[in-house]
Amino acid sequence: MNLNNLRDQIDQVDDALLALFEQRMDIVKEIAARKETENRPVLDRSREAAKLGAIESKARPDLAPYAHTLYDTLFELSRSYQSGARGTSSPLFAQIEAAIHNTPALFPQSTAVACQGVPGAYSERAAERLFKRPNIQYFQTFESVFTAIENGFCDYGVLPLENSTAGSVTKIYNLMQSKDCYIVRSVRLKVDHNLVAPRGVKREDIREILSHEQAITQCAGFLEQFGLDVKITRCENTAVAAETVANSDRRDLAALCSHSCVELYGLTALARDVQDRSNNYTRFICISRKLEIYPGADKTSIMMTVPHRPGSLYKTLARFYALGINLNKLESRPLPDRDFEFMFYFDLETSIYAEEFAKLLDNLDEICDQFKYLGSYTEVL
Repeated sequence: MNLNNLRDQIDQVDDALLALFEQRMDIVKEIAARKETENRPVLDRSREAAKLGAIESKARPDLAPYAHTLYDTLFELSRSYQSGARGTSSPLFAQIEAAIHNTPALFPQSTAVACQGVPGAYSERAAERLFKRPNIQYFQTFESVFTAIENGFCDYGVLPLENSTAGSVTKIYNLMQSKDCYIVRSVRLKVDHNLVAPRGVKREDIREILSHEQAITQCAGFLEQFGLDVKITRCENTAVAAETVANSDRRDLAALCSHSCVELYGLTALARDVQDRSNNYTRFICISRKLEIYPGADKTSIMMTVPHRPGSLYKTLARFYALGINLNKLESRPLPDRDFEFMFYFDLETSIYAEEFAKLLDNLDEICDQFKYLGSYTEVL
């Protein structure tokens, strides 16, 4: 039998499978209506486990693992279809709809904004991109920014989340996991680092360079030129590094920071744009104490932990795939109180007005141990 004959057979089998799939989903729709009448949840873990066990026992031994995967995915599709068929909104989606209705049409132009560091920090530049006239308040730590928002001292906070060269700012992810704040907007900022020192200091005089750990990573190739004779010291912010150099009496101290710090702190630039890559961008998020969703929001961020068993993350990803939702980012963060268990962070590309967005959120918490919605927003480029 030639290849074309075999393909014809496959086509016939696929036609039969498609017809049976449609028949199965029609029954699923009826089940959804019955569950809604009886006030039962969509997910029935014991039923699914029993079905998977029966399918594996019936399947040919060499195909049993594949049958398990096939039906596991089919069950996920069935749950998603049931959620849509029921036509009911989850409490979270109702909260999101209320936020859409209550959020003003325009993003604020002037308001109190919390930033980590001191004047000249990159967060300051990000805040100026997000707000026309921000009243910036500076705080020593990232946690203090969150606290300022939670306590109502500031309306918004601007924080670095990830860099195209150095990766994620892990402290922010950890704080987002534990704090009650929402992302309301984000911005991508091109970051150009400069080696600065007090006026009159020459490059060969330098014995120590201060900067934030992210900037140090982004300029690793440049810093290697100094060898072991120059100490690299981490501090909480690039602008703090510049301020420290400006206030020091030492003539062998330098900093990696933005060019705006040069004039601001009366320093001189010994080398400009010393980052390893010219396309060096940092993504900043704007957080708020209350959920605000402005018109045009097309990005959503969530966090979740999934059961510690094979296939748990796959089931979540299968739901995104089934709904045609693009996943821009997936990152795992270890849970400090659990051995080898992780919180997963997702950035999803989907309009808040799309039907699949509502379907995604409906009963999503049933397939994970913990779920946290971080916000839906637009990103300023």
